[in-house]
Amino acid sequence: MALPWASSAPYIASRGKGEIAVQQGFPGAILIRPAVMFGPDDAFRTTVARLLRILPVYPMFGRGETKLQPVYVEDVAEGIARVLAGGGGSAASYEFAGARVYTYKDLVRTVADRIKVRPRLVPLPFALWRILASGAEVLPGSPLTRNQVALMQRDNIASADCPGLSSLDIAPTEIETLLSAFMDRG
Repeated sequence: MALPWASSAPYIASRGKGEIAVQQGFPGAILIRPAVMFGPDDAFRTTVARLLRILPVYPMFGRGETKLQPVYVEDVAEGIARVLAGGGGSAASYEFAGARVYTYKDLVRTVADRIKVRPRLVPLPFALWRILASGAEVLPGSPLTRNQVALMQRDNIASADCPGLSSLDIAPTEIETLLSAFMDRG
């Protein structure tokens, strides 16, 4: 995952500055950076499925080319438990990500296939998403925020420089393995 403090997006940059503050204030702290997480009743996959079911045309962030490496929430929990138990060696940070890298478009198509819908995927420029998010943020329980738009403009995949789940002997759960069971519930 890219270095967040280098971002021009205030939300993402503040996350990076928070990491620096933690490292300076707690020199032995271990940072865990999970990719987009999926699981029962999650906010990401559940929202995509709900919108796919009700919209004949699905608006995509940009061209849908943002790369995502979704990770199962229970794999993240197991990884944290193993790090806390000392199973990860002396790494200062970990990036937990799933087994496969998707483009946003491919991930939406994977979810659509599982729920047996065939939407028309329409790319919308990020500038339009930022405008929509600015208006939506005034609504209670906003369905869209500028921070979400900023996050979708950046690839969310693990870097090769940082240990991940495999360094803790955890084989990441494939999203396809659990998608059908989750879709029946959400």
